[in-house]
Amino acid sequence: MDADELVRGYLVLGLRLGRLVPGFVDSFTGDPALSRSVDNEPRLHPRALGEHARLLLRELPGTDLADQRKQFLDGHLRALDCTARKLDGQRVSFVDEVQQYFQVRIRPGDEDAYAQAHRELDAVLEGPGTLTDRLTAFRTADEVPARRLQGAVQALSSALRDRVRQKYALPEQEIVEYQVVTNKPWSGFNYYLGGYRSRVAVNADLGHRMSNLPHLVAHESYPGHHTEHCRKDAGLVAKRGHAEQSIFLINTPQCLMAEGMADLGLHAAVGPGWGRWTEQIFGDLGLRMDGELSEKVEAAASGLLTVRQDAALLLHDRGADQDDVVAHLRRWLLVPDRRARQMVRFLADPLWRAYTTTYVEGVRLVRAWLDVRAPGESLDSRYLRLLDEPLTPKSLESQVRDGVSWLARNAHENTI
Repeated sequence: MDADELVRGYLVLGLRLGRLVPGFVDSFTGDPALSRSVDNEPRLHPRALGEHARLLLRELPGTDLADQRKQFLDGHLRALDCTARKLDGQRVSFVDEVQQYFQVRIRPGDEDAYAQAHRELDAVLEGPGTLTDRLTAFRTADEVPARRLQGAVQALSSALRDRVRQKYALPEQEIVEYQVVTNKPWSGFNYYLGGYRSRVAVNADLGHRMSNLPHLVAHESYPGHHTEHCRKDAGLVAKRGHAEQSIFLINTPQCLMAEGMADLGLHAAVGPGWGRWTEQIFGDLGLRMDGELSEKVEAAASGLLTVRQDAALLLHDRGADQDDVVAHLRRWLLVPDRRARQMVRFLADPLWRAYTTTYVEGVRLVRAWLDVRAPGESLDSRYLRLLDEPLTPKSLESQVRDGVSWLARNAHENTI
């Protein structure tokens, strides 16, 4: 099997699985004739699709594809095989399922670390009452009025777009349109439409906060999902012919890469001081926030990163009752019942049940990779590699290990 035939097989396999699992194909910007052909054929049994994935895996090493493309396709074909086997009724443990999708092995977080995060929040949010009361009061004061949500998102998007365009070239015709929606399991969603266009939906049900909104816009648009789609579309697909990058499939390694990178979008685009930066933008809109305090609260709360992944393990690995999962989220994240139940709704969704790991482990892995950059390598150039290259969690983990070893050796040599 030659390289083009194998890549086409991967695209067809992803499209065929998408017919069995609504929402599985997040975007496809490849040959419309290929998509129409799959749409017009009878739906195939999951077992046949799993066999197809394993056939492609066997053929992959013998192609003349570059090693980086082979690594990408290997990880994604294994993820598609797992999806097919689960659809066929095979039992796969939740931890194994996550590993086969995203190339990471998850484990419960440390409740001592959560308690320490609570102490740090307690110190930041001084005043009378319990920590839960003070945090609730902070979050309430920080909310964006529903009628101002669209305008706030547009203002942040414009400011971030200006910054990102200075750092990274984007196609002149790229554009993001925003839509406020309700009754969704997520807070925001990027629909990449092809042609360097995205539609970003923002879920108004969650009561968005001023300190969270810049993260969401950076995540979905600049320099997150929209920026990544545009640059990979223009570079890997149009210039280098990597047709496998024309499809984005849920529950694959590219999801962990994309979500980790997008969650660090504000870190890359603005960095320390993002609170004051946001405060100024909202001030021009007549909205008041304490940017410095917001930044301190987020830094303290970063120790609670794995709580949502713990909730997924409780629900799917340990078979806990949903009310117990809600209680766990309320205890450690200090969120109200309504917000905790919205999180459980996402965790319980058949398509998204494993997806929380992409945010948790994605941030940890991508942040570690950004931090072990070589001397003289800027954060901007390092982040650009995430936007432009077909990197995988497995490759990043290997590079992080090598980078940490190099830094340790260099530090040792400098002390001799």
